[in-house]
Amino acid sequence: MSDTPADPSSTDGTPTDAYGPDGPGLGMASGFSTSIGMHMEEVTGTRVTGWVDVGPNHLQPGSIVHGGVYASIVEEAASYGASFAVRDRGQTVVGVANTTNFVRSVSDGRILVEAFPLQQGRTQQFWEVRMTRDSDGALVALGHLRLQNLLPRS
Repeated sequence: MSDTPADPSSTDGTPTDAYGPDGPGLGMASGFSTSIGMHMEEVTGTRVTGWVDVGPNHLQPGSIVHGGVYASIVEEAASYGASFAVRDRGQTVVGVANTTNFVRSVSDGRILVEAFPLQQGRTQQFWEVRMTRDSDGALVALGHLRLQNLLPRS
């Protein structure tokens, strides 16, 4: 995996600004992803992949990755994918429920992220986000995010 931003093209091939205020391909420079160290490789309306290199800044007092980091990864990855899914309709999204399950503890190393929709409807979307340890592929956390598709503001 490389440390490069997502492909700056929309789903119809129209170039987009990969470094504006909403994130890779959405017009966003960095946003919250930078603060948690999340790198996105692929961002589409049906799949998001990326990684986070975890270290001392991600740990809770017990010297393992803080659960809030995993919940934030779920929110970021699913929100980007869901946003891409509705952007051609002029819509945006907002997360309404985040459920993140912690499977294995991690203290350092690369966590791979893969997100995909389980359901995409007119008014809501439901995404799953899998976080695995790069070193052996073991599942470390599994999250689900329900999102509301918002109508364009007039």
